[in-house]
Amino acid sequence: MEKIVILDFGSQYTQVIARRIRECAVFSEILPHHTAASRLADPEIKGIILSGGPASVYARRAPRLDPALFDLGKPVLGICYGMQLMAYHLGGEVAHGAKREYGPGVLRRQAGCRLFSGLPREMKIWNSHGDKLTRLPRGFRAAARSENSEYAAIEDAARRIYGLQFHPEVHHTPLGKRILENFVHRLCGCGKNWTARSFIEQACDDIRARVGRENVILGLSGGVDSSVAAALLHRAIGRQLTCVFVNNGLLRKHEAEGVRRLVKRNLQVRLHYVDAAAAFLRRLRGVTDPERKRKIIGHEFIRVFERATEQLRGTHRFLAQGTLYPDVIESIAIGNNPAALIKSHHNVGGLPKRMKFRLVEPLRQLFKDEVRRVGDRLGLPREVVWRQPFPGPGLAVRCLGEITEEKLRVLRDADEVVVDEMKKAGLYYKVWQTFAVLLPVKSVGVMGDERTYENAVALRAVESQDAMTADWVRAPYDLLAKISNRIINEVQGVNRVVLDITSKPPGTIEWE
Repeated sequence: MEKIVILDFGSQYTQVIARRIRECAVFSEILPHHTAASRLADPEIKGIILSGGPASVYARRAPRLDPALFDLGKPVLGICYGMQLMAYHLGGEVAHGAKREYGPGVLRRQAGCRLFSGLPREMKIWNSHGDKLTRLPRGFRAAARSENSEYAAIEDAARRIYGLQFHPEVHHTPLGKRILENFVHRLCGCGKNWTARSFIEQACDDIRARVGRENVILGLSGGVDSSVAAALLHRAIGRQLTCVFVNNGLLRKHEAEGVRRLVKRNLQVRLHYVDAAAAFLRRLRGVTDPERKRKIIGHEFIRVFERATEQLRGTHRFLAQGTLYPDVIESIAIGNNPAALIKSHHNVGGLPKRMKFRLVEPLRQLFKDEVRRVGDRLGLPREVVWRQPFPGPGLAVRCLGEITEEKLRVLRDADEVVVDEMKKAGLYYKVWQTFAVLLPVKSVGVMGDERTYENAVALRAVESQDAMTADWVRAPYDLLAKISNRIINEVQGVNRVVLDITSKPPGTIEWE
């Protein structure tokens, strides 16, 4: 399968580049910045993109690349730091700019550069850099300039090597996707072969090759990821798959009944139900640190699974998970230039080092929107495919502080109101995520002419495409008022509702 490789130099936008390439119907893969040129010589790799990054090319520990990659004859596109590093290796010069460029700008392109084919002479762009190129390597020419850089885009057309000082992958560069399309289709010669259908075919082949005749066990939550993973695995290996639904006591209201209905009506897979609520809550008693919560839930999850397999007929050597690309990205760093750990994810950060299962993660390279397209293609119902994401650790990361059954009861009731009103307003399937958070504080209120001292609930609603970035939803005031009134009137133990208006970054979507 033809693909574009992105070498990661630590940019916060590396994963966005990968997603934009896939939107061009071309498969993309992120590799460490130090990947050997011999590996990049793979004929399936049609082009190479060098990501941005926070370092300076002259820093002692700046991430480097294998310069032999420029001799492979493949098209190369350097973005921001990637462009500066490329120029540095090829004989150009980079220096600290007298003025840092961050935010919106205007690009004025020269004629004749195929990277800008079909685009206007002036374009809005997004910058994020302090250093800039001051002397071109031999064989290069300036293809565009900005207010602060005469080399905002450069090219060596003969060698098909290009550089952009700005970020074409972000939404703030409106025509950036067109630039990337020109690179992958015109310059790299890629077709449009990355589709939901092609993924399903390839994934089924990969699953069969990895699993063979062994049995697979999957933790089914009823959410988008695990449901799509179950449908995909069932298509690949049929009755070799058994789904285990664990009630960990951290589910939403009526969740257990809903999952069992889903399996019976739509998935037609074998289901083993385990009520482990008491065990999970017992292990979480007194724990307030978010990372400890996640680790405890991950470890208990595996223990429950291991006990569950002992009750099933046959041996299950493989554990399947609905891990997605953003889960992996946010939990670990690629290469020798890691970004700081934000938080571990239930699927990738809470597993013990020694467990008897081998992992199967068929969705590991997909973004959420790609998972939804695969689910549609597999014939799953709309209410499953377009359901809002729900975190692996469940309500544990929305119940701040110590978790108790009473606090979970309050949170479930409040969350049910939020979801119900969003559906009535016709917004539930249009918004990325909407939920309630139970805060670890109480406040004074007045209800029925009496003083109250009860819990506070925060409303969180965000717009996103892939969970890598998010912005808070400007929901109608009447809707917010209705949600607030219903929570305070219907949920015993709450007397105050507040609205979270934090974007990601700087915040995360979940509170823990």
